[in-house]
Amino acid sequence: MKFIGSLFFAIGMTKSDQDAIDSFSPFFKFYYQQTQSPKAASWLLFLTILVLCILVYKLGFAKKLPLLKSAIIYIFLFMGCTLLTFLGIFLPIVEGLVVAALILIIYKIRLNKEKKAGTFDN
Repeated sequence: MKFIGSLFFAIGMTKSDQDAIDSFSPFFKFYYQQTQSPKAASWLLFLTILVLCILVYKLGFAKKLPLLKSAIIYIFLFMGCTLLTFLGIFLPIVEGLVVAALILIIYKIRLNKEKKAGTFDN
């Protein structure tokens, strides 16, 4: 049933519609093709960017802070993610955040292994 719906969706598109979709970033294009709704795709992109930004912040930059200071940081992170969502429609913002998260995850794993082995120098 989904194939038939996507077939009608593809038939109803014009050349300029297809050109616009082709210029989207890969994640936004994927979300748009799955939902066939720009609003839903934008929200999914926003949530993806927000989760990845929080992950990158926690892995690379977070310190122990009081609750109010942490709340302020997350509010500004939320506001920054709204801007990144607008940029992420056409630019590979999500892909860059995925790479940053992978690098930080690898770094944290190696750091923990070195700490357990006792070879970590401070």
